[in-house]
Amino acid sequence: MPQIHSNGINIEYETFGNQQDPYLLLIAGVGQQLTMWPQAFCQLLAEKGFFVIRFDNRDVGLSTKYSESKEPGLLRLFLHQLWGGPISPVYSLDDMTKDCVGLLDALGIEKAHIIGASMGGMIAQLIAANFPGKTLSLTSIMSTSGSPSLPKPAPYVVRNTFIKSIVNTKTFIINKAKYIQHNSECLRILGSKSFPLDETTRQEIVAKDMARSFYPQGFKRQMTAIIVDGDRSLRLAKIQAPTLVIHGEQDPLFAVECGRHTAESIPNAELACIKDMAHDLPPELYEKITGLITTHISQHLCPGSNSLKENEHSYADHHA
Repeated sequence: MPQIHSNGINIEYETFGNQQDPYLLLIAGVGQQLTMWPQAFCQLLAEKGFFVIRFDNRDVGLSTKYSESKEPGLLRLFLHQLWGGPISPVYSLDDMTKDCVGLLDALGIEKAHIIGASMGGMIAQLIAANFPGKTLSLTSIMSTSGSPSLPKPAPYVVRNTFIKSIVNTKTFIINKAKYIQHNSECLRILGSKSFPLDETTRQEIVAKDMARSFYPQGFKRQMTAIIVDGDRSLRLAKIQAPTLVIHGEQDPLFAVECGRHTAESIPNAELACIKDMAHDLPPELYEKITGLITTHISQHLCPGSNSLKENEHSYADHHA
């Protein structure tokens, strides 16, 4: 897969579809590689008429890592969550937002439809809020506004997914079998109960990602960026791009109220709640989710923007 240098880092990316079609940027969640957006999902979007770009965020996959950077301890993160004490992240969600914009610029893409899931949804929200000129539309999936008034995830969810991921980082580096077991359990806890994956399948998914890149250290730094970013409600109110919020009614991490509040915070945003969806992208829902995205974009395209004729030369020239 190709790699590009932008915003001071190297970004690994992959594309699907016809470069003459509308550009669609997919942003992954915390600790997730670009493979969080499965190939079949991306191909389905391409078949629906989009030029799809998926990429590795900084500190994960094959993009630039921050292994030499000092990071806040777990106790400091906990205290910051409770009382808002001072904390210095290695990088912020705003930095990760600029990575996305830098990737589009480096590819010669003037504007794109921005789609993010979980942490990726937070980054997508910030692109729409801070870089309206780059945003044709926004789709925020299984994400949140970050408002402190929203329901918190159940303690067992936080303990068995995020806290264990951070506390056991050194153990995972030494014992990869434990890493596979832990992440398989995360998939089970966060996954849609209506479309369960058996343990063998879950472990195969984790092992395949590990074969591509094994770097559990970046998870904590990305989590720190999320925690420090805090409440985005006021920033979301600035968004003018046509917005769709997709959220699962069974989400154990960000309750459906998080999706509702995100939609309420963005002017004229549309909300689509999916009854059987949790905090994942089950293959059984690919058609439904891509259909929602396609319908949303087609309803709000400006005259002439469907073909992106004004931009089509840019990507082609860059890769000529």
